[in-house]
Amino acid sequence: MANFNKVFLMGNLTRDPQLSYLPSQTAVVDFGLAVNRRWTGQDGQQKEEVCFVDCVAFGKRAETINKYLSKGRAIFVEGRLTFDSWTAQDNTKRSKHKVTVENFQFIGGPAEVGGEGRPSEAQPREVGDQVGGVPGDDIPF
Repeated sequence: MANFNKVFLMGNLTRDPQLSYLPSQTAVVDFGLAVNRRWTGQDGQQKEEVCFVDCVAFGKRAETINKYLSKGRAIFVEGRLTFDSWTAQDNTKRSKHKVTVENFQFIGGPAEVGGEGRPSEAQPREVGDQVGGVPGDDIPF
């Protein structure tokens, strides 16, 4: 049986990224993403819905997201759906899907990416720098 698990989302962070480290010292960042959908209904009225998605990234990607992004900033993520289940404090079974980020791109210019308290001067990158796991010198132009 064939399987395929790939997600592409573009939206805005709903909260500042939360960085932590696993016992193996691997960086982990959790963040929320709001993805908007706008359309015109049959009655001609503009309609909008928002989908809130929890995301997690690991390693260098996690550190980069934490360093350069903050609440309200836009990001494009590529990843896969993962399923979490746990027992809550009231002994009920809980579960949710979230996106494990495999790659990402900043959206907007350098002035938009920095955010309050985040260094935007580090945005210009040298050839060979890595962002989102893609080496800079692999860019064909």
